Amino acid sequence: MSMREKPGVAVVTGVGRRRSIGAGLALGLAEDGWDLALNHWRPYDERLGLEGTPDDPRVVADGCRELGVAVELISADLSEPETPEAIIRVAQKMGPVRGLVISHCESVDSSILTTDLDSWDRHFAVNARATWLLIKAFAEQLPSNVVPGQVGGRVVALTSDHSVHNLPYGASKGALDRIVIAAAVELADRGVRANVVNPGPIDTGWMTDEIRAAGIAATPAGRLGTPDDTADLVRFLLSPRGGWLNGQILYSNGGFKVS
Repeated sequence: MSMREKPGVAVVTGVGRRRSIGAGLALGLAEDGWDLALNHWRPYDERLGLEGTPDDPRVVADGCRELGVAVELISADLSEPETPEAIIRVAQKMGPVRGLVISHCESVDSSILTTDLDSWDRHFAVNARATWLLIKAFAEQLPSNVVPGQVGGRVVALTSDHSVHNLPYGASKGALDRIVIAAAVELADRGVRANVVNPGPIDTGWMTDEIRAAGIAATPAGRLGTPDDTADLVRFLLSPRGGWLNGQILYSNGGFKVS
């Protein structure tokens, strides 16, 4: 990391496993000098049987610290309505919170005929309500009435087009998209730049050989995406050069299309 002025503190959610988009985001932002408040929730990873260990968040945090930034780990369940504000409060103790990257999710496959009410409500609580409450708490601690054109804070959220046989996940991600786009307009007086990134299929340990082969076949770039591919775009959006992008849904997926 260079000796340039640090950009501030960024909150990144969904950093529970070393093999994850969240880990790639954290390490990439650490390279750019962001101090980090990293949220994780191990019970979700265990419930879904995702690859990883309880020590993964610490390993990711230590990797970020080796790049010269401060890191606070926050184990908290984003299905609880008080969690988003609590995360922002912890992050504020580190310094000015100027970045928010929403990369957590609830994703349990079910379809129109098999989704139950508890699953539907949990998906919307984690993917939609928590997104709204995180952005709300983030915006409330930013200075109001910034100089027109000045960037006061940056928000990036990860989304997905996947809905078929993953209905509550896809529907709640659609709600996330609208929340973030609204933030780009409604929070303009606080200088917020808010964008959504759709990374397409990223192999973070959940794919079978069949899914992996199908994903490659549907991607004109000829390979699956990596966490670093997503992190590269998010790092740009959180940089001074990314300040002109606002209110967008950006596809960073090698041309992947679902047919």
